[in-house]
Amino acid sequence: MMNDWAGLPATYGDVLRRAMDSLFRTFENFSEGTFIVDADARVVWINKRYAARFGFSDPEQAIGRDCEAVIPNSLMREVVKTGKPILLDILETDREPLVVTRLPLKDDSGTTVGAVGFALFDELKALTPLFSHYSRVQEELIATRQSLAQARRAKYTFGSFVGTSAASLEVKRQARRAAQLESPVLLLGETGTGKELLAHAIHGGSARANQPLVTVNVAAIPDTLLEVEFFGAAPGAYTGADRKGRVGKFELANGGTLFLDEIGDMPLPLQGKLLRVLQDKEFEPLGSNRIVRADVRIIAATSADLPALVAAGRFRADLFYRLNVLTIHAPPLRERASDIEALAYAMLEDLSTQASGASHFELQDDALRLLCSYGWPGNVRELRNTLERAVMLSDSERIDARALAPFIGSAPGGGQRRQAAADVPSPARAPDAPTGAPEPASWSDAMAAFEKRFLTDALRANGGRVIETASQIGMGRATLYKKIAAYGIGV
Repeated sequence: MMNDWAGLPATYGDVLRRAMDSLFRTFENFSEGTFIVDADARVVWINKRYAARFGFSDPEQAIGRDCEAVIPNSLMREVVKTGKPILLDILETDREPLVVTRLPLKDDSGTTVGAVGFALFDELKALTPLFSHYSRVQEELIATRQSLAQARRAKYTFGSFVGTSAASLEVKRQARRAAQLESPVLLLGETGTGKELLAHAIHGGSARANQPLVTVNVAAIPDTLLEVEFFGAAPGAYTGADRKGRVGKFELANGGTLFLDEIGDMPLPLQGKLLRVLQDKEFEPLGSNRIVRADVRIIAATSADLPALVAAGRFRADLFYRLNVLTIHAPPLRERASDIEALAYAMLEDLSTQASGASHFELQDDALRLLCSYGWPGNVRELRNTLERAVMLSDSERIDARALAPFIGSAPGGGQRRQAAADVPSPARAPDAPTGAPEPASWSDAMAAFEKRFLTDALRANGGRVIETASQIGMGRATLYKKIAAYGIGV
């Protein structure tokens, strides 16, 4: 196949010249104006319509003038200088703006010898559908970016960690100190103690606050997908992979903070890869040779006993030492019982706001005594769940111990609760009712009570280890975590 004009019949060259001439004449006839400049951006030709638009009754009067002297705001000089076209632009004039296109003219050696410009439309309304679509897409893109940026900002501050007890004040002091540094942070504590809240507060108080905060719940993602979740994948890197590839959380968090929740559940093979990224600050997406730099600060959290996992060979010692630089222990609620009243009222205020602010709930003294005496194995999360259920089912805005008692569980600490509630009048009971826990109100309540006891016993038998428990009872790890949170089971 020929790729030049050397061997073609003479008529082919004639066809080409005619095509070029026809194209020019078509543009010249149907556009609002046409003009040509030389290598010095001086006008060498302008059609009559265009000359008249800019005050020249005879086109010859414009010949030889600088393009800007004939057409104010013209960019033809830039086209001549750069040799690059300006395919679509808006030219402001003293009348209606013009939609124009500008093309360089080059000789056989590729040297720019001039430029030609066409005024395509003299009314922008001809392009209104295109502009409207473009504007709408731009607005949607901006809104999506803003929404995504907002989702990756800290949702909590140090003020969100409610409490003035010695334990709470010490935790906040340590967290504020951590916010001023760049070292990894390891948050330890039972489930529901506010580790995620502290992670958000540390990021929000750091120099990276305006950069992304990206969260990965290690326990909620199948082991086979964790590597892709962390590092991303090239297009077609594995069966079922996205044709456009996938951006990993490390890349999304670049410049900001990556919060690794429940890091104690991370598989051993991935722990080694995570350690390498923390050391080298770079990685390759799955199936790619592309090196991605990762300027990411790590905040990790777990309710597991990491030293025990290290001793058992289930967590890498070198990764533990890499993460265990700034360690903060989130205290369980039972160790800061003096904060319960403030926490409870903050939660009631939030619940009231969610209910359109129509109610203002108040705790009676006996209800406060009941709350403060209970062990709260589910910690702050269980306290909120208890109050939310009481608010939903309470007929009064004044909540007493009798209204709370049915929603406080019998997990470790329940004996303390029953002792404190001994002086609280109990609802009338049928003569043949058992003296233990109240009878379930329905089949679903009975099943829920059974499931809670079953899961509590299974977790206790496995020393609180969620992964082993889930495997033993044949339940998904993520599902088990959800049920632990829902039932307020202490782990």
